[in-house]
Amino acid sequence: MSCTTILVGKNVSYDGSTIIARNEDSGDGEFEAKRFVVVQPDEQSRHYTSVISHLSIDLDDVYPDDTAMRYTAMPDAVAKQGIWAEAGVNAENIAMSATETITSNERVLGADPLVQYAGAKGEPGDEGYEAEVPGGIGEEDMVTLVLPYIHSARQGVERLGSLLERYGTYEMNGIAFSDVDEIWWLETVGGHHWIAKRVPDEAYVTMPNQLGIDEFDIDDAFGEQDSHMCSEDLREFIAANHLDLSVESTSPFNPRDAFGSHSDSDHVYNTPRAWFMQRYLNPYDEVWDGPDADHSPMSDDIPWARQPERKITIEDIRYVLASHYQGTPYDPYGKLGDERTRGLFRPIGINRNGQLAVLQIRPYMPESCRSLQWIAYGSNAFNTLVPFYSNVDGTPAYLGDTTGRVTTENFYWANRVIAALCDRAYGKTVSAVESYRQATGAAGHQLVKAADEQVARLGSQDTSTANTEVRGILGTANETMAKQLKEATDALLDGVLFTASMDMHNSFRMSDN
Repeated sequence: MSCTTILVGKNVSYDGSTIIARNEDSGDGEFEAKRFVVVQPDEQSRHYTSVISHLSIDLDDVYPDDTAMRYTAMPDAVAKQGIWAEAGVNAENIAMSATETITSNERVLGADPLVQYAGAKGEPGDEGYEAEVPGGIGEEDMVTLVLPYIHSARQGVERLGSLLERYGTYEMNGIAFSDVDEIWWLETVGGHHWIAKRVPDEAYVTMPNQLGIDEFDIDDAFGEQDSHMCSEDLREFIAANHLDLSVESTSPFNPRDAFGSHSDSDHVYNTPRAWFMQRYLNPYDEVWDGPDADHSPMSDDIPWARQPERKITIEDIRYVLASHYQGTPYDPYGKLGDERTRGLFRPIGINRNGQLAVLQIRPYMPESCRSLQWIAYGSNAFNTLVPFYSNVDGTPAYLGDTTGRVTTENFYWANRVIAALCDRAYGKTVSAVESYRQATGAAGHQLVKAADEQVARLGSQDTSTANTEVRGILGTANETMAKQLKEATDALLDGVLFTASMDMHNSFRMSDN
């Protein structure tokens, strides 16, 4: 599953929040409709079976002391491949986004093969019959198996790490965890190994479908674990399989060199996205364009984490995760470059965007209204990003009742239709989309401010997420947001449909009525 991730440390976000954000993109040639839901503890099955890998896990055996919490999620509307919960925040304001598909190399996959499902061969009782062999866990499963049970971002790393070591995985993935203080990023290494690094508070991280961590302190991972964690035999795994490619013995260990890839396809599909995000957030720190550029779209050494030139806003995150190389020769909608360069690189805001979740945990607010889940559906080049509180008992139907049926009565399909219309009339519709984004974004900030003030006026001593009165206020705010969002989205659809209709190939300018 192709995706793009940005992680923002609390000292460089505009309001001191930890922020983790990721586009979930459907695979090539398919589109997965998405929903926004709240999963209650009694809806969380203790016996879990993966649709893709046929793996069954009895959580009562693996984690007998578990108690599930309520959490938000962004599952598939049609669960033909399982839940795919993707991103959410639990009742203790712990956030998780899973997963960013990443890359590896033959040395790693030969040393620790991915745990792939193998179907049965023949029928039971037949000569040569072979029973099916379940695979490991993957993107379908991880949020459901981890988020309801964790009480910190660090604990999320520990729980997922133990599951990976026990069951393995059938794909290479990156997973983000956050709480009010920390952000952690975990990357799988082969079938059973993993590394995790804490995002520096003064930095942001860009992840474009590649194994990204470029410096890792193994001594810390096996010692204090201040900012690094890993699978329990990682040191031996690296040594036994000659994976450390450092020339100097004193050089820091570079996981990107050891575990990652540097293929020609990376230079078309992956590295350009990191280049554009960092070019936008650090425009003056280095030369980004031309023959003397410090980093080009095809550079393999674009940093995993760096300090921005100014603090990062929600709108910055929306911009980079909706981007398509604006202002460069590579913009498929642009006028720079030529037919060779336009569309040369894979955009971040692509037709296959399914949902964008920006998970913001605000340290200055009480626990009861601390977390926001900003949501966008469909192609990010033509949609908007709006906030919803996570400490609620349900979600608005406009975002939660998506099905496989195309209808503009829900946010997902409305945005899919808008994107298809705008794509063919970009120059004539882009200003309408920008106005829509600004209006809905401003309304979102305004609604959050009003709901926060309403919670503050309660003066309640119960500031926990268990406060039912607060949850009622937040639920009402979410419904108001959805109502205003639908009105704005319907108006945009009306406008761009008219614009696109006027440019149909069978149009004729002479009036005949």
